[in-house]
Amino acid sequence: MSRLGNLILLHIIVLIFGFTAILGEEISLGAFPLVWFRTLLASAALILFVGITRRSMSVKPLELLKYGGVGVLIAGHWISFFMAIKVSNISITLACLASASLFVALFEPLVTSKKLNLLEILLGLVVIAGLVLIFSFEFKYKAGILLGLLSAFLAAVFATFNSILVKGNDAVKIGLYELIAGFVGISAFLFFNGELNPEILHISSRDFWLLLILATVATAFAFVGSVLVMKELSPFTVALTINLEPVYGIILALIFYGEDEKMTPGFYLGAIIILGTIFINAWVKRRERKKKVPVVTILQ
Repeated sequence: MSRLGNLILLHIIVLIFGFTAILGEEISLGAFPLVWFRTLLASAALILFVGITRRSMSVKPLELLKYGGVGVLIAGHWISFFMAIKVSNISITLACLASASLFVALFEPLVTSKKLNLLEILLGLVVIAGLVLIFSFEFKYKAGILLGLLSAFLAAVFATFNSILVKGNDAVKIGLYELIAGFVGISAFLFFNGELNPEILHISSRDFWLLLILATVATAFAFVGSVLVMKELSPFTVALTINLEPVYGIILALIFYGEDEKMTPGFYLGAIIILGTIFINAWVKRRERKKKVPVVTILQ
């Protein structure tokens, strides 16, 4: 596939990521059973993909433990994400999710050799200002804002760990084991809560088809597709484009729900501040990379 084709595919994938929030709103299940079904069906879809492509799934016990831990974090991210949508709305949730870049800037130096970046910290403070603005204008959605921030924090943590785990490893294999671990973790929680029983399978046909779309298109396909485009596109291009998810999601929410998703001017100002910092950070990093001219050694 050409570079243009990969760029188009990447934007389709990000649009699908944004559409995940719409699916979460439309599915009538609570966050825990919703994510239980999502991890179950997405795991099944990836197992089928692995079988067709005949990938090796061998893994060392320590690696499996690491994948399992990250898988539980991903499940927690999804649960808090859908809970935020249920108690507030899509716009609030996605605006808060955009703060994940702040959490990455703070958390990444704790687990890697990367030093604290003053620019990222300053931009992080600007993100906080945007969140405070949203909170002050949309205080009635305080539960959704807090859950959205929890979701953003968990996204930053698992993304940081995954950036380490993916080096030298098959991303599809990692993703499959993480999904299975997420499913097992949620199953254990539901079991000890007395909610893992045959009743959980009694869902409407509408919810089943929406869950199938969420698990196959918005999870398995989007994941595999995002891995494939990285073969042609730079990590910077991919990361910058994925930052458009909240923008696409909020636009989709306005299209689908109209008045129910219209917020105060203060919310949009706060959201613009948060999203603006993301793109400023990306622009600065791109300039820094261009300044780093590689040394070329010519061998005779």
